[in-house]
Amino acid sequence: MKVVIVGAGFAGLRLARKLNNKEGFEVLLIDKYNYHQFQPLFYQVATAALDASNISFPLRKAFHHSKNVRVRVEELKEIRAAEKTIVTESETIPYDVLVLALGADTNFFNNQNLMTYAFPMKSTVEAIQLRHRFIQNFEDAVRADMPEDRARLMNIVIAGGGPTGVELAGALAEMKKYVLPCDYPELDFSQMKIMLLDGGDRLLNAMTPASSAD
Repeated sequence: MKVVIVGAGFAGLRLARKLNNKEGFEVLLIDKYNYHQFQPLFYQVATAALDASNISFPLRKAFHHSKNVRVRVEELKEIRAAEKTIVTESETIPYDVLVLALGADTNFFNNQNLMTYAFPMKSTVEAIQLRHRFIQNFEDAVRADMPEDRARLMNIVIAGGGPTGVELAGALAEMKKYVLPCDYPELDFSQMKIMLLDGGDRLLNAMTPASSAD
């Protein structure tokens, strides 16, 4: 039986490992990256607490001794269910069982301003891009002549009060207190604001009220 798994996140990788070296299964694991990403720690990459290599590992290395699992770096373009095939950027692949483990994408809730101006954080690449923007903004703030320009560059708005937003806000608050004043002594970080916005009635809405209270 040929099993094609699209997506090498937690679910896709776990299934591939479950089927690893199982007789009767030929497994093809497809992802647009050649590494697995530990998503809960993206915020630490974004705030420079961890390097990207600390939360990513090569997919192929996980199956060095596999007899039946193969990895393909491709992007899914089309599913032809009637033909039991999928189409990638370079080929058409047949399957007996297709597993879509594509994970989640950033939900902007149809807010055009967020789509245009906000930085998503759903991959290691996006976390690195966010880190670079943080650093560049502080560098620009050092050179800013007008106080309002300096404040704009130092202030940070986080849209979304779920676990990731709360963890990111906390990590930035620690940077504001312990790291940034040492890196940028020219700036007054008592003026820096970290704003955490959410459309619900409390933060961590998916968790218990006690979690929100803490």
